[in-house]
Amino acid sequence: MSYTVSATDLGRLRFNELETVNSVLQNIAVILSTPKGTVPLYREFGLDWKYLDKPMPVAKVLMISEVREAVERWEPRATVLDVSFTVDPAQPGTLIPTVEVEISLE
Repeated sequence: MSYTVSATDLGRLRFNELETVNSVLQNIAVILSTPKGTVPLYREFGLDWKYLDKPMPVAKVLMISEVREAVERWEPRATVLDVSFTVDPAQPGTLIPTVEVEISLE
């Protein structure tokens, strides 16, 4: 079974989530919304912003690999199946990554 999660899904954040699927989806949302270098003692956590100010097609390609690598590294219970993007109409030029993942419950 696959699930989708976006960087904008942090509104439903719950600390000490007991359900495994929800915990994994929350972790992925945090990864997608955290700029690399902003977490003390975990400077490698999150997404690199090397795609900032790049043309939209170039930024998408850079972000796909960055999202896949970050989720694989920081949330090993999830396998990335697909990465897609939405554009916030209120902020043209802003890419919001949405990830389709499969979650291992073992």
